[in-house]
Amino acid sequence: MKALNVEEIKKSLKGIVEVNDKEVKILNEEALRKGIIDDLIYTAVFGDEEAKRFSRWLIRAIALDFGAIPASIHDLYIDGMGKEKLDRWFTVPAMNIRGMSYDVMRRIFKIAVEKDMTAFILEIAKSEIGYTYQRPEEYASCALAAAVKEGYKGPVFIQGDHFQFKAKNYFEDPEKELKAIQDLTREAIEAGFYNIDIDPSTLVDYSKPTLTEQQYHNYLNTAKMTAFIREIEPERITVSVGGEIGHIGGKNSTPEEFEAFMEGYLKTLKEYGDNLSYISKISVQTGTEHGGIPLPDGSVAKVKLDFSVLESIGKVARKKYSMSGAVQHGASTLPDELFHKFPEVKASEIHLATGFQNIIYDHLPEEMKKEIYVYLKENFSNEWKEDWTEEQFIYKLRKKGFGPFKKRFWDLPSDIKENILDALEAKFRFLFDQLKVYDTKKYTDEYIKPVKVLPEKPE
Repeated sequence: MKALNVEEIKKSLKGIVEVNDKEVKILNEEALRKGIIDDLIYTAVFGDEEAKRFSRWLIRAIALDFGAIPASIHDLYIDGMGKEKLDRWFTVPAMNIRGMSYDVMRRIFKIAVEKDMTAFILEIAKSEIGYTYQRPEEYASCALAAAVKEGYKGPVFIQGDHFQFKAKNYFEDPEKELKAIQDLTREAIEAGFYNIDIDPSTLVDYSKPTLTEQQYHNYLNTAKMTAFIREIEPERITVSVGGEIGHIGGKNSTPEEFEAFMEGYLKTLKEYGDNLSYISKISVQTGTEHGGIPLPDGSVAKVKLDFSVLESIGKVARKKYSMSGAVQHGASTLPDELFHKFPEVKASEIHLATGFQNIIYDHLPEEMKKEIYVYLKENFSNEWKEDWTEEQFIYKLRKKGFGPFKKRFWDLPSDIKENILDALEAKFRFLFDQLKVYDTKKYTDEYIKPVKVLPEKPE
């Protein structure tokens, strides 16, 4: 793959892709998928600014003509899962891809095409956008280019994960922090993220005497963000919005907390207009922590995950509010023998991240790993907690190597890259099978009607 300038892009498209001001038409699909799409995504990530803008717009336009369309999962969650109309249950995997994004996503779409799988989400969290150096438009471009490369046609669910309020910033200046989340949300929706997880759960105050008071700033800001999203979402698209009641890593959530949150949320949302579509799912705390808890030797502590939390809150979500159910965060480092349980308790979605990162690092050349670890110690020593060993520090901080070493990850020698991707593919296949998301195309065909939205062509 190589980065092109705008003139090189135009020359490479001749006879393969026709570009007009308002649309793009694929003339030779085989030639497009064989090589040009690779150069376009490489340019979208590593080209000069003008070439980046043009190639990102072009990838989205090509994907729309091809039939890989950014979509919201809202209707499947509300009308299918929420009203319990599905003839079988599956738990939708939402995967945070921190490095080698295009190549990793290609393996996911490869499986999707082979297995008629469309109920899966590619997501990136607010924090990950920062430390992996992947703004929403770049991340969406990777997803759409990967779909085209692998011949995937259907809805592409791209999600903004943990668009989280910082408690310190919020209580110093609530409007400023709200605006920061709104600005990121607008950027993400414009890039084709039609699934947004709002997370003011960091504002929950357990010192308050009642559940409603504890959840006040959480439901208030979830309602404000929902109303904001309904105001800016594209015509004929209802963005899927997720809420969260228990900050991951805190105490386990309860149905009573959920109902207190929902009643306050729905009452507040009504102030912004009648019949606004509300959240489609709720993230809860079940005993896990993001990335797992590293022990002094660098291994990960076993977690006692309470599946009854997912089951009980999910039941209330469906019966009382016609929502899809409860969402499990921080799950990718759990033991393999637990994953079949998520569909059994009707969890609607599960977020997976660090386990994939660990596979990448496990297969990296030792020399490159050492280089990254030295960089982390030189640049993030202020995040080294007093009681951490070096192994704990590396485990917790190595996610921050993806941004500074992004090009190195992309340009790994093909044999090393293939080893990493083969290991990831094996993990994906296992997870998708356990979560029962193979053969889900019939469900998205029934409930999801993707709408083609193409931003204005850059000058």
